[in-house]
This record gives sequence, C-alpha cells and structure tokens, in this order.
Amino acid sequence: MHINPGVFGRRVPAGRFIAAAARLRPWRTALVAVLAAVAVSGCGGPRERPRPDPIEITLLGLNDFHGNLEPPRLAVNTAAPGGPAQAVPAGGAAYLASLIAQRRAANAHTALVAAGDLVGASPLVSSLFADEPTIETLNLMRLDFAATGNHEYDQGWHELLRLQTGGCERFTAKMPCQLSQPFAGARFQYLAANTVRADGRPLLPATGIRFFEQDGVRIGVGFIGLTLKNTPHMVRPSGVRGLAFEDEAASANALIAPLRAQGADVIVVLIHEGGRTRSGLQDASCAGLSGDIVPILDRLSEQVDVVISGHTHRAYLCDYARVNPAKPFLLTSAGLYGTLLTEVHLSVDVATRRVVRRSARQHIAQGQAFAGPTADVPLQRAWPVYPADPEVAALVARYSAAAAPLAAAPAGRLAAPATRQPRLNGESVMGRIVADAILAATHSPEAGGAQLAFVNPGGVRADLVPAADGGVTFGQLYSVQPFGNTLMALTLSGEQIRQLLEQQFDSGTNTVASPRILQVSHGFGYTLDRAAPAGQRIRRMRLNGQAIEPQRDYRVGVQSYLGSGGDNFSVFTHGRDITGGGLDVDALADYIRAQSAAGPMALPLAARISGR
Repeated sequence: MHINPGVFGRRVPAGRFIAAAARLRPWRTALVAVLAAVAVSGCGGPRERPRPDPIEITLLGLNDFHGNLEPPRLAVNTAAPGGPAQAVPAGGAAYLASLIAQRRAANAHTALVAAGDLVGASPLVSSLFADEPTIETLNLMRLDFAATGNHEYDQGWHELLRLQTGGCERFTAKMPCQLSQPFAGARFQYLAANTVRADGRPLLPATGIRFFEQDGVRIGVGFIGLTLKNTPHMVRPSGVRGLAFEDEAASANALIAPLRAQGADVIVVLIHEGGRTRSGLQDASCAGLSGDIVPILDRLSEQVDVVISGHTHRAYLCDYARVNPAKPFLLTSAGLYGTLLTEVHLSVDVATRRVVRRSARQHIAQGQAFAGPTADVPLQRAWPVYPADPEVAALVARYSAAAAPLAAAPAGRLAAPATRQPRLNGESVMGRIVADAILAATHSPEAGGAQLAFVNPGGVRADLVPAADGGVTFGQLYSVQPFGNTLMALTLSGEQIRQLLEQQFDSGTNTVASPRILQVSHGFGYTLDRAAPAGQRIRRMRLNGQAIEPQRDYRVGVQSYLGSGGDNFSVFTHGRDITGGGLDVDALADYIRAQSAAGPMALPLAARISGR
C-alpha cells in the first residue's frame, strides 16, 4: 500500500520533534481512520465472506425390480386420481439404464439405491440363470446400495450371500454360472440392518456411506437397509433358518448415532416395506396414505431425512410432515419392475450440515423401441423416450438368446386369457388353473395320492395371455410360476383343513382386512363369512360333493413353499406322510398340454368358494 511522503517523509530536527508531533496528531488520527477504511474496503483486509451455496445431492431410487430385464408389458398411469387413464408404456433394463445415466449426468452428486426385491419371482430370462443376469445388469447401472427384500431370501440366505460375493457353489435347484464362469457377484452392497444371525451379527452390513465434496466441503450420506420383519412368514422357512428379523424402526434408530460418528450428515432409510396413497404420480400430498409402513414411520427418529420404500408395488411420493409434523422426511416408492425411477433432491447447508430443502419426482422408463403392452398403447411423446443402453442391451440379449429355445417351446393352448386378478371371494382364474395343475401332478398313488390341492395367491405371478391361435409358451408359464418350488403331498385331517383355511384371516399378517385367500382345486369348495367371529368363518367344506369330516384324513397337494408354512399357514407344517414331487412349473406345463390336446383348454370360470 502506497503512503504519501509529503506527510511522513519530511525530516524534523530533534529539538522540534515533540512539538511537531503534537501539531501532526490531528492529521495522523484522521489519516489512520482513512487508511482503516481503505483497508477494509479494498486492500485485502478482513471482510464478511458470502455464505457458501448448499450442496445439492440427488438420490435415484428403485424397488421391486424382480429381474424384469425385458420390458414387462406394463404401462404407468399418469392421470390424476379420478381422471381419465393416461397409459405410458414402460420398463426394460436397457431403457431404465439409459434413464439412470441421463439423470446421473444432470446431477453432480448422485447415488443410485434400491429398496429390495431386485431378484426373486423373476421372468425366465433372469430366473433360469439363478438371477445372475439381474445382478450383472445392476452392476452396469452402478447401483450403490440396496436393502434386502423378502424375495432376496426365496432361495435361502446362502444363495443371497452367493449373489453378493460371487462364485458357483450350488444352493438351489437352478444351475449357477451357466453363462458367467465364474459369476463375479454384486459390485453394489446389500444392506440388512435388522436381519441378524444367532450370534447377533447382521447377515450383511447394516449401513453404508457415500461422501460428496464441493469447494473443499465433504458431506456424508448414510444409508440404513431394512427388510420387513414379517419376512420369515413370506419365504420358505428353511431358507431363513438361523436368522432373526428384528423390529424395523428400532433397528434404524439405533444406527443413526454410529452413522453420525462415521461422518454421515444425511440419513436415508432403504426399507422393503410399503404402503399406498390416493395421490397422483407426481403428487407428494400423501393423500390417503395407508399400509404396514405407517406405524414404522411414526416410530422412526426425526433425524431421518428420506425413506425409500417398496414391497407393495405402488408408486408414491409423500412429504410425510403433512401426515406427522414431527417427522419431516420424504417417503417414496418407484412402483414395480423398473417402470419408474424416483429422483430425490436434497439441499444440504454446509454450515449446519443438515438438509434444508427436499423434493422428489418420478421418471418413467419409456424406451424408444417399446411398442407398449398392447398394440393400442403407443409411445407417449409427452414423456421422454429413452434409447437402449448398448451395454445393458447386449447383456440382456445374451441371456435372452440362451433362454429362447426353452422360452419359445409350445406349452398348449387356451380358449381365452387367464387372469390372476382375484374376484370378490378371493379366487382368480389363473389361481384355479395352478391349483388344478398341482392336483393333477400329485393325484396318482405313486405321486402322493392327493385328493385336493392349494396354492397361495402370491405364488401365481402373471396372467396367461394366449396368442391369436390360443398358443402359450413355456416362457409364459415360467412367468406364472417362477420360484422353482417342488411339489409335495401330505396328510391333514378335515379339522386341520378347516384350521388352515381359518388362517387366511387370522394368522400373522393374514387378517380379515387383508386376507390371503388360498386358491383351491376343482372338486373342493366351501363357504366363507368374514363377518363371523374368529375360528367360525369357514363353513360347509365339501370334496366331490361330500362333506369334509373333521376326523377323517385327506391327502393334500401343495408347493414346498406352503408345505413348509409359508404365508403364515403353519398348519401345513403338521402334515404327515409327505411325498415329494417335481417342479411346479413343469406340472403346470404338463397340465395345460394335456388339457389342450384336443383343442384350446376351457377356463375354469365357476366359483369354488362362496360367500365373501
């Protein structure tokens, strides 16, 4: 800084210094004030710095993908509630991958996460290869973290660990490493905070952290992965033996402080549990929010910023503070089968290191080459249309080609489409067909001598829509029965049959408000009355016109899932004299082929269950 020498540069004789200094004091005081002002205003001295911008973080969310690598023939309804339907064809891994890449390119700080059921109940192109192609596809999408859903345990927890870490050890009826030799496993991390072994250790890591840096400031986003506590009642019990599924909210709350200590400023819960709303696709009002996730949310810590959910296959965005002002987090779900991608935006204040703004929206994975679920559902140009990601498309094509000969094999003919949509009494046409197929496969003396058969409604995974000539393929049947369950016949008394039917309304999550109605084979029927007291809802059970006698023994055909107590039907575990059988999908193929040998198979339209 330059100073004028006319004031301080003049020489002063020693004898006159004091007097001169006294005369100069007013000038010096004024000059000091001027110099101080100059220093503050323009010479690099201390000044108030502008407040740094918040760090913008984007979360991209998936759930319930279920191995739908190829377009699942579904459309997303974009209409407002009560308005006319607006169907946008959606789905297919190659298009979803392109959508993800576009959103990642548009947002500097991005994490891709999932809320479970990425595998299990998958179409043939994934399931035939033990869901390895789905894991490889998610690797290409650069998924970061995923909660485990109940379907991740369909083939047992040892198989889940193989999908995580890789290898070719065989834990299921399906052959691993058919194309990928060896299978490398997931590059993303499954998180399972409330799934613990007998010694208290989590089966998989409970939490994970991603760090994002901007202008020298680093913000940590901590993720907690949870599956629904009811998982042991939804999968084959032997597959989760030795595991405990603990309370979801308590597990999450206990992990927040440790995550903070590791540097997490933002807390995100990935949970495989969900609900439903009456809101439109982009409406975050939470209108009519209901479901099993609500009591979990009300017990979650207010320190949680986002809850990405799944399980119910519903799409919703929800500003939960509108439901519970003490819980100001976002709740989201991206529907099912990769048709949607949820984008969550978080603004994080760098001073407080807390979220100050949050918002979310849904994107539809509409592909350029996707003609829609039917010829009358064209592409909707009002929504972005995405190209196929070439790397993902090539991977899917490789597995599809390997599965094609089996998928295209003729499997019989139907007179009309068979839907799995239940009627008022809980039955569906497709459910009746599957139950009849189980009975046919277990009826002969050498196969178990079954007199009636049951199948759980969740075990019927797709409609069966024939071609113009009525033909259906093995690939279509595989979509209906993708689990690879084996069949079995067992003995139950008439009273035990009545008790297991009562469990449709009063066992675990099977309730009168949300019953799980077993599909029954031809020749068997009964009357139900949901308004009756517990234990008295099942009446007039009959088999081939004769009343079921409480003390008499009957042979019952089921899939191994039900036979081991799945879906809260514990009475099946008391079955005696068990006879094993083949695969359920093979039984379905044999049945439809036999029934259509002389012409297209007629559908079983008559009700077998009366009442409601």
